Amino acid sequence: MVRRTRRSNKMEVNLVIKEEGFIKTPHQTQRNMLLNQALKEFADDLDTLDQLAKEFVPGTIGHSLEDRSQKVLDDEEIMEDWQIPIMLAMAEEVCSKSGDILEIGFGRGVASTMIQDQNVKSHTIIECNDSIIDRFHVWKNSFPEKDIEIVKGLWQDTIDDLGLFDGVFFHTYPLDGEEYMEYIANSVTFAEHFFPTAASHLRPGGAFTYLTNEIDSLSRGHQRLILKYFSSFSLQVVKFDIPEDVKDTWWIGSMVVIKAIK
Repeated sequence: MVRRTRRSNKMEVNLVIKEEGFIKTPHQTQRNMLLNQALKEFADDLDTLDQLAKEFVPGTIGHSLEDRSQKVLDDEEIMEDWQIPIMLAMAEEVCSKSGDILEIGFGRGVASTMIQDQNVKSHTIIECNDSIIDRFHVWKNSFPEKDIEIVKGLWQDTIDDLGLFDGVFFHTYPLDGEEYMEYIANSVTFAEHFFPTAASHLRPGGAFTYLTNEIDSLSRGHQRLILKYFSSFSLQVVKFDIPEDVKDTWWIGSMVVIKAIK
């Protein structure tokens, strides 16, 4: 049995390895290096989270698990205004090649307008909610000369009929309690289940972006997930003003924006 401890005035972290073959390297020195590194990173992360916790707002705790696939949603239920700086950063990243863009989820059309501002060649949007599709048709009237197409349905049911794109923008949300538990509670990030699909619909050099739900950096698990499907990535931390009574399940005024490259 191997034991390691990392302590400070505020906390103590204990690591106990019960199986001799766990992280077994040719030399004990190599194993010690890996274990000490992992424990140090975890302790450092806790210290950082201790500081970040002071910036959290109270918010409205709780998440609606009702079926949202056809629910008529008001503007705030779709997207709160504090998210606009994130949407702008994501739109700029995903449209870096100004080619053919695929957007998953139309919402209020905020991100769609930002994508159009990038002078893209074509813009395909997948949306399943009928009331939001009605919003799309009103919005599209502002862009009569642009190549914009709406695909009605869930992305899981429709995307295989689409081709390749230069950018994929994913900003949908769990449609019910089952998706919430599977794709948020048990995943690195909600978009994790979409990663292989995004990669398969990007041209070489194409960009993929999504809501990371990461505050100031990326976890190792998140980085490994990206590099499993993409050749490289860049990131930026976007700061914004978040209201004290925010209704989303996000309670701090920053989020990492990702640009993953095929």
